[in-house]
Amino acid sequence: MGYHITPYITEEELRVRIKELAAQISEDYKGKEVLMISILKGAVVFLTDLMRAVSDDVSVSIDFMVVSSYGDGTASSGKIKITKDLSVDVTGKNVLIVEDILDSGNTLSKIVDILQSRGVNSLKIVSLLDKPARHVHAVPVEYTGFVIPDKFVVGYGLDYGEKHRNLPYVGIVEFTED
Repeated sequence: MGYHITPYITEEELRVRIKELAAQISEDYKGKEVLMISILKGAVVFLTDLMRAVSDDVSVSIDFMVVSSYGDGTASSGKIKITKDLSVDVTGKNVLIVEDILDSGNTLSKIVDILQSRGVNSLKIVSLLDKPARHVHAVPVEYTGFVIPDKFVVGYGLDYGEKHRNLPYVGIVEFTED
């Protein structure tokens, strides 16, 4: 089975929306410290662009988690595996989870539970993409980049079998018979 990728969200649309999200985050965290936690690998491109767009009135630090629920497939497996945990103590910190896509909510709901149990001061989520048709768990996302249809997407950090993360846009994967 083959496939092709149709651009859906352009590089320019991403840039504009990320600046808007960063302005909201800058206002909400003005004069405060925030720990941005990127969920690797997909969210790392979003994290780097977002944190550079946040005002210098906000003290930003970063850390990473690797949480897998996809493998090589195109839909969430429903199984969560934490393969890299945080390297810093989050007790008493303002935490902003930076996620690439809210799909079923399985992954984010587990991460939220884990971080809340570690005594964070505050916990918010920014997700570049939200796919409401796939939600299984209600996860409160304070900052959403784009609401998208129930299509499989790649690019701008998102992958299909570890490929296409380097695309500067978000594209819809359309599978073909060839």
